[in-house]
Amino acid sequence: MHLLYVDESGATTDASQRYFVLAGVSVFERTTHWIEKSLDDIAARIAPDFPNELEFHGSPMRSGKGVWRKIASPEQRESLIVEALRVGVVGQPKGVRLFACVVEKTALVGKDPVHVCFEQLARRFDLFLQRCHTKFNDHQRGLMLFDESSTEQRFQTLAREFKHRGHSYGKTRNYVEVPVFLDSRASRLIQLADLVAFAIFPHFEHGDSKYWDVIKDSFDSEGGVKHGFLLCDHAHPVLKRTLRGRSRLA
Repeated sequence: MHLLYVDESGATTDASQRYFVLAGVSVFERTTHWIEKSLDDIAARIAPDFPNELEFHGSPMRSGKGVWRKIASPEQRESLIVEALRVGVVGQPKGVRLFACVVEKTALVGKDPVHVCFEQLARRFDLFLQRCHTKFNDHQRGLMLFDESSTEQRFQTLAREFKHRGHSYGKTRNYVEVPVFLDSRASRLIQLADLVAFAIFPHFEHGDSKYWDVIKDSFDSEGGVKHGFLLCDHAHPVLKRTLRGRSRLA
């Protein structure tokens, strides 16, 4: 089974933030153990007395909130974010594929950023699964896993709607079940999805590419086309055209 661990960055209700990000880390089920071990090794090195209690979340790591303030300097914390992204995404020999939708909230013309981003992520991961089936004879299905949040019921409802009634581009056909929600404290992969979403957000919101540069080449792609990433802002309004039915995305 192919698993897509998903998390978000940016607040849809915060008018001071321009962008909202929904990002996913796609791994084959047998790869999860090795990613978890790589991140556990980092935690054991920097917090040997309580490695299982140490969570990798971008915002508290960078700002030094909670336990992170006590165990590392600002420079060390930023280096640890980069290291976690490298070992969790870039350095995995079995391959990790990223998916993300980034929207400038005012470019959506009344659309709900969460709905739009989830639709894009669900569709693009579904197309990846379909490509695996038709081109590589890989019959594995997929499952999306989210951090527990107040939007749980919303994602569950959307997933059922996309499967049975369809979304803007058709129906999802390659999912084994509706999304599953996990406590991030128990899942290093959910924590990794948090770091990926966090790495994307400052690149677009503030022009800070420190973390983006680590992962930018890891999005799902084929033949030079980056299928796993979509940006919709006032400079790149392709999503608005799609939502009005004038074009289809690759």
